[in-house]
Amino acid sequence: MILTGSNICPTVCAQQTLTLNECIERAVKNNIRIKNAQNEVSMAKHTSQEAFTKYFPSISASGSGFNSNKSLMEMSLSPEMKMSMLKNGIIGGVTASMPLFTGGQIVNGNKLAKTGVEISKLQYNLSENEIRLTTEKYFWQIIILKEKLQTIATIEKQLKRLSSDVEASVNAGITTKNDLLQINIRSNETKNQRINVNNALIFYKKLLAQYMGMMTDSIEVSFIPNNNMPENPNALYVNPQTSLSQTHEYQLLQQNVKACQIQKNMAIGKNLPTIAIGGGYVYNNLLDKDDTFWVGFATISVPLSGWWGGSHEISKQKIQLHNAENQLTDQSQLLIIQMENTWNELNNTYQQIEIAINSIEQSTENLRLYNDYYNAGTCTMTDLLNAQTLYQQSCDQYIEAYANYEIKKREYLQMTGR
Repeated sequence: MILTGSNICPTVCAQQTLTLNECIERAVKNNIRIKNAQNEVSMAKHTSQEAFTKYFPSISASGSGFNSNKSLMEMSLSPEMKMSMLKNGIIGGVTASMPLFTGGQIVNGNKLAKTGVEISKLQYNLSENEIRLTTEKYFWQIIILKEKLQTIATIEKQLKRLSSDVEASVNAGITTKNDLLQINIRSNETKNQRINVNNALIFYKKLLAQYMGMMTDSIEVSFIPNNNMPENPNALYVNPQTSLSQTHEYQLLQQNVKACQIQKNMAIGKNLPTIAIGGGYVYNNLLDKDDTFWVGFATISVPLSGWWGGSHEISKQKIQLHNAENQLTDQSQLLIIQMENTWNELNNTYQQIEIAINSIEQSTENLRLYNDYYNAGTCTMTDLLNAQTLYQQSCDQYIEAYANYEIKKREYLQMTGR
């Protein structure tokens, strides 16, 4: 409900009216959580690219010089003749080494990095799903509050008209002031409800705007309820067993098992021999003469004592892998249970909409009858006000049930990998 008046016209004019899809689109684009998730994917890709460089030779350059107060080497050729060398000098060079065998650590390191990229993408998808769901919850909460304001406005009009009629009857001596007092009390209750609903509406508008990255409360959301039934959810049902592999949660559990398997292989590789070859170009001036030469080398490293601690590391990684496999089995069963439960909740909310529509029809007719009864003097003011309360409750129940249905529908689609 949009108020009118010169004092609020600038605010109303500046408001943006957004549909649910527009709200979701903005939230997915601007929410801080999705931006952080994008950064996590980028970091994982950089880690993968860094691991790929391990396949290439490692090249390094070094140089050093020295100058001492006496020669490092002295030789006595005879009592009268001595020779000294290496009082100062320079040495430097460039070397390159290439690992031939590292126990699979380079290969597994690249596999682990690629798995990290897949995990970060799945986490991004989960973050996007949560943002879509949270945005929809905020959207429907605003719709619920706006519809409550509309219902309150209808009740206020009824009370105003009723108050005018009863006041005329009191002045004519037809009825007592007690009926007028009851109307005034109910009017005050309605004013309190309006204040509370308005405050909640302002809060959720700000919350939704911040979630969309807009940092303003000058927004409106668009939805027109028509008190009709939504589409039957039966067309949305899928078998939980067949849809399990399509869910991001299940795929994340699978990647966790894969990562643990690779880490176990890397632990084994750390305790295997490593072989590398290399070569380099060396320059030195140690005997007051420039000298250069090429050198080639091969290295073999066998971790003899490392097996003591390494065997424990391998055993630990095997246990970690076993835990990941257990978690995959356990969480898969829970995911199926959650799918079935969400499906039941979706059907329950659909049925609640049908009940709420019937309640609106019945409470509307009930209110009409009690208005006639009161005018005919066959019921009390309390009965009429109770009929108004039932009407208000039935209207609120409909929009709440409709909103819950839409939220549960999104939950079920996400839960089943859609």
